[in-house]
Order: sequence, then C-alpha cells, then structure tokens
Amino acid sequence: MTGPHRIAVLALEGSVGFDLGVPAQVFGCARDENGAPLYEVRVCTPDGGPIRCAAGYRVHPEHGPEALDWAQTVITIGMQQGSPVKDGVLDQHVIDTLRRAAGHARMMSICTGAFVLAAAGLLDGRPATTHWAYARRFRRLFPRVLLDPDVLFVDDGDVLTSAGVGAGPDLCLHVIRRDHGSGVANRAARRCVIAPWRDGGQSQFIERPLPEPAEASTAATREWALHRLGEPLTLRELAEHARMSVRTFTRRFREETGSSPGQWLVHQRVEHVRRLLEDTDLPVEKIAARAGFGTAASLRQHLRARLGVAPSAYRRSFRPAG
Repeated sequence: MTGPHRIAVLALEGSVGFDLGVPAQVFGCARDENGAPLYEVRVCTPDGGPIRCAAGYRVHPEHGPEALDWAQTVITIGMQQGSPVKDGVLDQHVIDTLRRAAGHARMMSICTGAFVLAAAGLLDGRPATTHWAYARRFRRLFPRVLLDPDVLFVDDGDVLTSAGVGAGPDLCLHVIRRDHGSGVANRAARRCVIAPWRDGGQSQFIERPLPEPAEASTAATREWALHRLGEPLTLRELAEHARMSVRTFTRRFREETGSSPGQWLVHQRVEHVRRLLEDTDLPVEKIAARAGFGTAASLRQHLRARLGVAPSAYRRSFRPAG
C-alpha cells in the first residue's frame, strides 16, 4: 500500500491526556525528504463516544472502533483509572476488537497502556514494560508476561511497550527510527524539541534512598571501566577494583546507577559502538573488539536490541555517502 502508515490510538475511560497527545505529535513530525507526512494518526474510542480523561476533562475523538480495523499500528495509552489497571479486566468487546486488530497491525502501548494489551491476552509469554510504579501490580495481575520494569521501552517485533509517561516519545521515535532510519527520527525529535535518544532506563527515576555519604562509592570503578571497555571485565574484577565484596559492590552499584554492573557495561559498550560507527570507518569486527563485544555477531545483536538497527544502517544514517 502507498501513502502514510496508518496509526490508531485507542482511548479508554481514565486515559492520561499527555499520552493521548504524544503519538499524533511525534509521528506527525516524521516527514520524508519532500516534507510529506509518513504517518497518519487517528484517535478513537471503543464506541466512538467521548471519554473522561484522568485529569478531569472529556475528549470526543472523531473515530470509533472502525479505526482499529483501518490501522497498521494500534497504540493503547496510559490510564490511571479503570478496570484494566485496577483488576486486569477489560470489556469483552474491546478484547475482541484488539485481538482482531493484532491480526493485521503492529501493537504498541504507552505507560500503563500495557495493562490494556495484557488484559486482552496480547502480552502472554512476551517481554514488556510499563510504568515502574505499577510494576508490582502488573506482575500480580499478569504473571504470564515477561515484565522488565528497568527499561524505557521494549521492542518485541510486532508488539512494543513503553515505560511511564515521558517514555512514550522515546518509543515513538524508536518506531520512526526502525521504520525510516535515524535521519527521519532525528528530524522529528528536533521538531518536537526532545532528545532523539535518551540514555539509561526508567530505573534511574525509581524512588530509592540516597547512599550514605560515609559509604564507599563505585564512581571511581565506573570511570576505570570506561577506559577498559574492550577488555572482558568481570564482576569480580570490578568489585576488587572498588575494594568491596562482590555482594556489596553489586548492591552499591545498583543504588548509585539504577542498574546492575552487567547492564551498565552493555549500555556503555553500545554507546562506544555508536561513537565509533559515527566517527570512524573501522569495520564492524574491529569495533566489536574495541567495544568488548568480541564478535561482530554479538555487536549486531546488542545494537539491534538497543537501537533497533543494524550497524550498517546506523552508520549510513549518521555518515551519508558523499
């Protein structure tokens, strides 16, 4: 089919107004080299009628459930009220509509919109994320979902989920990047005045006690490791450098960074790969060795998991020919 990619945003009672506006704004800024829109976004409700948002106002979208049949991508948005978030229950009509849509459309959720997809049975056995503050409830209601509450978004191919509120734009930009490359995504980000790629995960925002000032820090070891990313650093080596036991080092590291030492190392290595792809002409095999991934296959796997693109595609986006 020709024309812009068709996106339907499903709004339910108790929807978060911010999440409701994000897809149209971010995807609406994605244009081709001639300025033509690459996406068309329609907001709909299950019956075409108005819904009350969590902030206390009503919205009356122009479309009903027919938009879900029309769409190539369906997005469920965050909600602070309603049965999906409260007890994991969804109206059977909405379940049937979403399941029918999943037969032909890519499915996405923003924030607690993951509760809607999960209640429809579309996340069973699949990796997903949601707002960190709702993670415990989500796990209790949907034990079959492979929840990861530490990331900003999860891309599982035809089903994508994002963390809370501000992670919605991150997921939308990721999809634009996946569909049309980094150049288009970066232009959309500039138009929206948001970061084209945000480092870290939502774990950095989770409420946690500040470390005691008197306790030792892992900061010096992190700085030390940054200069040795090409080496096969082990957890024991990191702990020994910090002069801590492995158990104490792991606890302190998570308190200070919001992630495990292993997750942090992978993130830093991916960032190093991005810089080498952007700034050098080194072959992928040498970049893999310099970044500590060992093989080109391992590098490709981690880069695609983090950025959704292959090294060659990423390099083309930032170093166009000529």
